[in-house]
Amino acid sequence: MELQPIFLELAQRYTGDKILTEKLWAEIAASYTKRKRHYHNLAHLDNLLQELAPLRQSIQYWDTLLFSIFYHDAVYNVLKKDNEERSADLAKKRLQQIQFPAASMERCYQQILATKAHSISSDHDTNLFTDADLSILGKGPATYQQYCTDIRKEYSVYPDFMYKPGRKKVVEHFLQMERIYKTDYFFQLYEVPARANLQMELVSLLHKQQFHAHLF
Repeated sequence: MELQPIFLELAQRYTGDKILTEKLWAEIAASYTKRKRHYHNLAHLDNLLQELAPLRQSIQYWDTLLFSIFYHDAVYNVLKKDNEERSADLAKKRLQQIQFPAASMERCYQQILATKAHSISSDHDTNLFTDADLSILGKGPATYQQYCTDIRKEYSVYPDFMYKPGRKKVVEHFLQMERIYKTDYFFQLYEVPARANLQMELVSLLHKQQFHAHLF
């Protein structure tokens, strides 16, 4: 999907200041195209839009969800643990500039924060959003392997002896969940392949750890 016209049309529903909306898009594009972005980039946003577009009729606050997509990874630094909070803060600041309704702004803020833990929400739109954010886990094996490679590149600042235990913890967290996907739609679509992919990655991580252990 063409992300720029989608964002501009969206933002211009709330403000007639086209120079401002162009600046907001430029900021988003600059954030998601930084050199160290290998997975959390514009392609990730495009995938989210493709996952959620077919569900538009069942989404109560479509404009809010679109803003959540565009801003949820706007701030992304692998050395920090408050990326979601900082992304949500940025979204609120920018949405205030275009006079987005306060209640909708707060809903967007909470949706972005929800991507931190991916816990079940009382809000159906939020569950669809966080499920779509995890859709990569249930893609085909080759796509999943590329995702693993891209995530490792994003965390290249960390040596293997630090990265692998941390990644293993993330993978095990998902595998231990009763359900990875909170909505029936995404559960039926991705739950089984996601668990197979995660199990495959876990075996690979354990094998590599054992291999390195034998070297010392």
